[in-house]
Amino acid sequence: MPTDCIPFRETNYFSSLICDYLDENNNLKPFYNRFPELENFKAQIEDKASNYKASVRETLVAALENQYKSTEASAETLNNINALKQENTFTVTTGHQLNLFTGPAYFFYKIISTINLCNELKAAYPEYNFVPVYWMASEDHDFDEINFFNFQGKKVQWNRNASGAVGELNLEGLDSVFSAFASELNASQNAKELQELFKEAYLDNDNLTNATRYLVNKLFSQYGLVILDGNDKALKQLFVPYIKEDLLNKTAFKHVTQTNEALNKLSDSYKIQVNPREINLFYIVSGVRERIVEIDDTYTVIDTNITWDKTSLLQEVEQYPERFSPNVVMRPLYQEVILPNLCYIGGGGELAYWFQLKSNFETQQVTFPILLLRNSVLLITEKQQEKLEKLNLSVSDLFLKQSELRTKVTKAISKIDIDFSPQKELLKNQFQDLYKLAEKTDASFLGAVGAQERKQIKGLEHLEKRLLKAQKRKLQDHLLRVTELQNELFPNQSLQERQANFSEFYLEFGNQLISQLVLNLQPLKGKFTILNLK
Repeated sequence: MPTDCIPFRETNYFSSLICDYLDENNNLKPFYNRFPELENFKAQIEDKASNYKASVRETLVAALENQYKSTEASAETLNNINALKQENTFTVTTGHQLNLFTGPAYFFYKIISTINLCNELKAAYPEYNFVPVYWMASEDHDFDEINFFNFQGKKVQWNRNASGAVGELNLEGLDSVFSAFASELNASQNAKELQELFKEAYLDNDNLTNATRYLVNKLFSQYGLVILDGNDKALKQLFVPYIKEDLLNKTAFKHVTQTNEALNKLSDSYKIQVNPREINLFYIVSGVRERIVEIDDTYTVIDTNITWDKTSLLQEVEQYPERFSPNVVMRPLYQEVILPNLCYIGGGGELAYWFQLKSNFETQQVTFPILLLRNSVLLITEKQQEKLEKLNLSVSDLFLKQSELRTKVTKAISKIDIDFSPQKELLKNQFQDLYKLAEKTDASFLGAVGAQERKQIKGLEHLEKRLLKAQKRKLQDHLLRVTELQNELFPNQSLQERQANFSEFYLEFGNQLISQLVLNLQPLKGKFTILNLK
């Protein structure tokens, strides 16, 4: 499967902040620890080893063993869990929501980036072990973000009432979703495998956390992936000092606010992803995940009758740490406290909010991980590649906005020259003589010459646009084929990976899909991957 790649900046789909990071812009260096290059991991290993305790390892491994009790894990995954007991073992982590049937295709790219980076690190540093970890965002409560996936342009959706942490939701109603999805599939062996995968994950488990663990384990366990649920009492116990720090001293609020101000000063184009709250914790019990706020020395859970004074709140933290759920500002800190982690792999939006967190990590004396932009991929089938060649298009052309693409193609294939630049240049040269003449008379004539030049240039531009429009009409059949191909590869004028679900490609390519992604994705390459599927 031949691959190609293009710089992220040239795709026009990534923010200036992320592109500047990839270019190692000096202004951004205060906001991250080390740039993701292979040689920088040695120092990262030394830093993490110096402040990660053996007792934390023991708790982590015990929690993982408990979480995997009912999961048929591969030998590779079990070996990795066991290796985490050793002080020379470190993790590379990605995290994601519990999207129905994995949601957008980039979920796969995050996990495979994590797996492949571990393999690269092992080759470079054979004296250490590296474990790929998928952190399940089981405590998130935004059901509307995760209750659907797209399949061949149709939305497959799980409709039900939901509240509280999504991971604890029972799977009521997913039998009808299964039926709707199955009705869209053909009778191929790959289709049967997809049906069985959905059925085993969502109809044979009792909640969304267990369903997601089953599904991801089934897809990636052969690569040693370790799946971690942070919604765990033993792991939350390790985080108790940081929970108290946030409740009592509002440390994260102070430092992230200062960082946001510093980022805002760098560039108007750098968008702040998250705004910290004075308390960055939710209270989580069955069916409830709501913010904790402090008003007049009383701590309250919003939209409930739950309140504490300071003493009783601290007692609650000590006795029930599992009830305190970190928000987007605190979750990364929680992750890095409990894991011997070297690197976090995420999308552009995720990395953007991680840049806001470094000073808080430093204050809390937790090693800040290396931040790596996950692989991004455009999958192109053999038929689509043939269409590209027939239309004489490059893949990079398809990253243009559709109006720009249509204009570029029209100018490229038109037998009439649509570019009036020579005529405009000739006109400007003719007016130079008039300007020389105008200099010999008064200013009013000089102004009249300038106005006439602008009018005639504008007239040429208008004619140029009219000619372009006429040629687009004349070449409409060709342009229709161009736009249809772009719409196939960029559904809803968005990146394929943000719209399509893996099942569309699995239906055609089966298990080969994952194996070829593992073979071709290079997480440290720092470019957008084009992968031709055959």
